[in-house]
Amino acid sequence: MSTPPAIILVGPTLGENIGAAARAMMNFGLSDMRLVSPKGAWPNQKAINTASGAERILEQAKVFDTTEQAVADLQRLYATTARVRDMEKPVLAPRGLAATVRENAVAGEASGILFGRESKGLDNEDVAMSDAIVMVPVHPDHTSINLGQAVLLIGYEWFQAGDPETISEVTRKSGQPASRQELIAFFEHLESELDECGFLYPPEKRPRMVRNIRNMFTRTGLSDQEVKTLRGIVAGLSERRDRNRS
Repeated sequence: MSTPPAIILVGPTLGENIGAAARAMMNFGLSDMRLVSPKGAWPNQKAINTASGAERILEQAKVFDTTEQAVADLQRLYATTARVRDMEKPVLAPRGLAATVRENAVAGEASGILFGRESKGLDNEDVAMSDAIVMVPVHPDHTSINLGQAVLLIGYEWFQAGDPETISEVTRKSGQPASRQELIAFFEHLESELDECGFLYPPEKRPRMVRNIRNMFTRTGLSDQEVKTLRGIVAGLSERRDRNRS
């Protein structure tokens, strides 16, 4: 049986939506709920009331302060969004996502799916951390989907995809896929050195430049060994710069 993906709700504001998401997860065999800075106290009684038999999902839900903390142990990450983002990312429909996540599990790669705030969705920084964008085909006159409905759609497609009996050919890089924690540590290392050399300038353009750099690397699907190599390169260049200064 494939390991189900983690369902990560970022900044949910309504307990009813969290409960509806838990109920949808229970319907389709998903159990790993992660909450990033939910509004108000947790546990939430309105979430429990709406869960309707899926209270176990809420009881076992993990709460995090940041998205980076919530996804640190995952190798593959997907961001659901209702609007096109100004960044180069593969775009998957829910059915394509389901097949991809199943194949990830067979290859031993843990996956997570990000769902954004009810009011504005995911921040660009969250999307930039992801391997691909997930968009649900809907009528263009009304593209907004309720949080619980979105989890239900993704869960249904994952459940319907079933377990692939075999994968004809899996192209693997040397080593395991880098976890989000390894990627984020590399990003912070690289960005620190880019700040030091004055590359991320002027300050008002820094956030966009950082997003573009992170997006470029996440799109390539780096392995843990490749991340170590890149960090070694950055460290080597900074050491040479420091020697030249002295």
